Amino acid sequence: MEITGQMMQLLFSGLTIGSIYALIATGFVITYNVTGVLNFAQGEFAMLGAMTAISLVSAGFNQIPAFLVTIVFVFFLGALFERSAIYPARRSEGFVLIIITIGVAITLRGIALMIWGTNPRSLPPFTKGGPLELFGAVVQRQSLWAIGVAFVSLILMYLFFERTYTGKAVTACVVNKFAARLMGIRPERMSLIAISISASLGALGGIIIAPISGVTYEMGLMLGMKAFIAAVFGGLTNAPAAVTGALIIGLLEAFTEGLWSSGYKDAVSFCVLLLVLFLKPNGIFEKVTGKRV
Repeated sequence: MEITGQMMQLLFSGLTIGSIYALIATGFVITYNVTGVLNFAQGEFAMLGAMTAISLVSAGFNQIPAFLVTIVFVFFLGALFERSAIYPARRSEGFVLIIITIGVAITLRGIALMIWGTNPRSLPPFTKGGPLELFGAVVQRQSLWAIGVAFVSLILMYLFFERTYTGKAVTACVVNKFAARLMGIRPERMSLIAISISASLGALGGIIIAPISGVTYEMGLMLGMKAFIAAVFGGLTNAPAAVTGALIIGLLEAFTEGLWSSGYKDAVSFCVLLLVLFLKPNGIFEKVTGKRV
């Protein structure tokens, strides 16, 4: 019974961190599909979301208004990033765009260092009260928030892309940019929308993780790398598969930390990345998309 409880404890821990990776990984997939850019500044949007929310709450804002203002702020920050950095270089080689996103990530990290310093910060949990006992595991209430918010957010993203005109226009650019242009859709405008949405997803992930593990100015680097591993694991052209990959990476990390050593959990994630790149470079859930650029 004790072993079952430990397994359930690790399962909930893995699902919690995997849910956060899923939000950020979905941002990777949306950006890559529409623009062809691997946005390595995605993790920094999560960090900025967390830091901004903490600052607003500390200034006296209630949590819900603070979170909404933060997500909108990072949404427009993502739009500024796309118009000022990605759009002018849209006809450049892929590696040039990757270097641009890395440069933006370093810049955002430096700005965060100057504004918030090096001390770790955190948000209070969304719900007051002690941990809950579920299936023999002791689960923090914030973990349930993380899993629930991520699940609802991904459903809303699905409805946006499948049930709205703008979402279908973005999807059309993913499938075939040439045909989308013939139908009067501007891929450049869809790029702006895609990167802005991806930034706001990252901000939401940062807000959720802030009460769980705390926030530092450099947290975006590792969050972004783990989400990138999840996206590659599932397939950069397949959002549901990237979410599945994120949950698998989260579970692998939790079980590695709980059954082996916390020092090896990052190594396991990067080993998974190398194995996937060598054996299944298009992701383990590779599928034919019909995508054209």
